[in-house]
Amino acid sequence: MRILMISDVYFPRINGVSTSIQTFKRELEIAGHEVYLIAPSYPEPMVDDDTILRIESRGVTLDPEDRMMKYRKLINQLPQLREKGFDLVHINTPFVAHYAGLTLARKLDIPCITTYHTLFEEYLYHYIPWIPKSVLRWAARSFSVSQCQALDGIITPSSIIASLLQQYGISNPIVTIPTGIDVSDFESGNGDKFRDSLGIEPHKKLLLNVSRVAYEKNIGRLLEVVQDLLKKSRDIHLVIAGEGPAKQSYIQQARDMGIADHVSFIGYLDRSTDLIDCYHSADLFVFSSKTETQGLVLLEAMAAGTPVVAIAEMGTKEVLQDGLGVKITDGTVSDFSAKIVEVLDQPDLHNTLSESAKLYAKDWDSSRLSARMAEYYVNITTQYPRELGSHA
Repeated sequence: MRILMISDVYFPRINGVSTSIQTFKRELEIAGHEVYLIAPSYPEPMVDDDTILRIESRGVTLDPEDRMMKYRKLINQLPQLREKGFDLVHINTPFVAHYAGLTLARKLDIPCITTYHTLFEEYLYHYIPWIPKSVLRWAARSFSVSQCQALDGIITPSSIIASLLQQYGISNPIVTIPTGIDVSDFESGNGDKFRDSLGIEPHKKLLLNVSRVAYEKNIGRLLEVVQDLLKKSRDIHLVIAGEGPAKQSYIQQARDMGIADHVSFIGYLDRSTDLIDCYHSADLFVFSSKTETQGLVLLEAMAAGTPVVAIAEMGTKEVLQDGLGVKITDGTVSDFSAKIVEVLDQPDLHNTLSESAKLYAKDWDSSRLSARMAEYYVNITTQYPRELGSHA
């Protein structure tokens, strides 16, 4: 098959959407499919192969990490896209990519689907706090319904998100296909080297969080947990790997709490080198987000053999199974701290969780899940002329 993916984000912008696109693109290509991607240009120079088309873009006021593709520049690619003979358009984000992707698909007379990566009803109020949360939730749901109802199929990374979309009133067909990982990418790393680079002493217990540093990720709860553990004379250090609009706020919060010397915000890491070393440097991976549609970093940490202590809500409920590489917390400071202490103070438990984490991560094999995606593509394209009709 020949697939056209379109996204408002891709590397060098690091997040779960970029990782998901890269993973599926790579695995589908290995299986013999042709996958092209339209994504924004970024100020940072990128070396792409000829299957990635960068569209001129401009900055986004509220989020300097992101870019907005110029719609007309994208639509003007139609003649060369028509020559490729694509079978399907797969949208991955709901902004310019959605509207341009839908327009291109209808002009090419091929099906158009999306992956619903982001739970917007839990995001907007962090950025527009002066509007009542109930109003923003209604707006986010209405926005999602209007977009999803215009498509020929919807993919969600977890069945919980699929059920939520159905509750919104979306009647178009929804399938659940999580993003997988290649565990071999995370099996070997130099944790000692990474600790040395940060100046963290070997005897300190290193807690790691890999995340976009945004308010909806609930990182403030991790700072509260660190403060609680330090009050109990625990020799710990929290490393937060990522960037985002809340970074400076959380840095200031750590200072105000008197824990700044025990918390490091280290920015984004190279996924093929430093990030892997970072996972291997940690004694525990800690995760406090309640808004994930899946939570790929949890599986990456497990593949590296790093035990997890995490909240299991929304999409992470389907990733996390208590005892299989993870201790699930109810999210309160007291329980979060207690679960961390339980694992750190029992070497046998830590080792058991580490080994079970590596085994469990293998269940999320990227090649197997990409085969499910390919099968879904075939089903959509087969049904399109017969059941969905022409969209000339």
